[in-house]
Amino acid sequence: MDLSFSFIVPVYNRPDEIAELLESLAHQTYSKDFEVLIVEDGSTLSSEEVVEKYKDKLTISYYKKSNSGPGDSRNYGMALAKGNYFLIVDSDCMIPPQYLDAVDNALRNNFVHCFGGPDAAHESFGLLQKAINYAMTSVLTTGGIRGNKKALDKFQPRSFNMGISKTVFETVGGFGKIHPGEDPDFTFRIWNKGFDTKLIPEAFVYHKRRIDWNKFFIQVKKFGSVRPILNKWHPKTSKMTYWFPTLFCLGFLASLLFLAIGISLPIYLYIIYFSLIFLDSLLKNRNLAVALLSLVAVGIQFMGYGYGFLKSTIFLNFSKKEPEKLFPHLFFK
Repeated sequence: MDLSFSFIVPVYNRPDEIAELLESLAHQTYSKDFEVLIVEDGSTLSSEEVVEKYKDKLTISYYKKSNSGPGDSRNYGMALAKGNYFLIVDSDCMIPPQYLDAVDNALRNNFVHCFGGPDAAHESFGLLQKAINYAMTSVLTTGGIRGNKKALDKFQPRSFNMGISKTVFETVGGFGKIHPGEDPDFTFRIWNKGFDTKLIPEAFVYHKRRIDWNKFFIQVKKFGSVRPILNKWHPKTSKMTYWFPTLFCLGFLASLLFLAIGISLPIYLYIIYFSLIFLDSLLKNRNLAVALLSLVAVGIQFMGYGYGFLKSTIFLNFSKKEPEKLFPHLFFK
């Protein structure tokens, strides 16, 4: 198959991020031409001037539209793309020079209509960004499955680093209106149409995640909130492991109660777990401050996801309303 690549990048009020992303794309080692489509999703801070600066370095197009969410903006870009394979990345990513070569080689050796790649922390990232990246990618937390080479025979790509063929887009119809949650929903519909997915470990991106602790909590709470909705829509994909963060948090509260009555074993198990988190982060990041912040990041990750998952599960099971009515903040119109 003759592959021609189109990068699809939705952006909302992030001209500085787009500048970093485009600069990284301008340094790809890939020898063939590729295109970049920037889709401005109703921003008040335009990226148009930034895009103009790269017209001589990249084959790039810039489009404006009203705000309808990242999923719909990706669909908008894919409908206009000239390539036959779409590479979807977030505006807060930087792309390593060898990225396109890695994708091209992997698809030529073993073609698949949909793939995903891991995310990593660049050495220039701040301490908080590296700690949150650890929590979102480590095999010791809920995020590790995305970057694990040995996990899952059916890999679930995420749209910060995802590739799909034009055939998939025309057959499946693109992303839905739920956000977050549009990525797994799209993947499940891709599977239902008979297409396979896979992880390309070498095709990683540097995912900056410009967020603070409060934004991180809100983000992971939304991740937890959408999972029961996805379980309702796609019951065959529901797993007991999605309960782990909720049970982890409830177990921690129970361990404190046991400690109050003189039973210390449960709390020691949590101490061992967080000690492993600290040591693993220290070995990977080689920074004491990042290792300490990783403990906070993992705690917030479990609390936010666990709370969101439990609340959403209760609401969905004890209400006759549709998810769009129960959780309007999780849907774009």
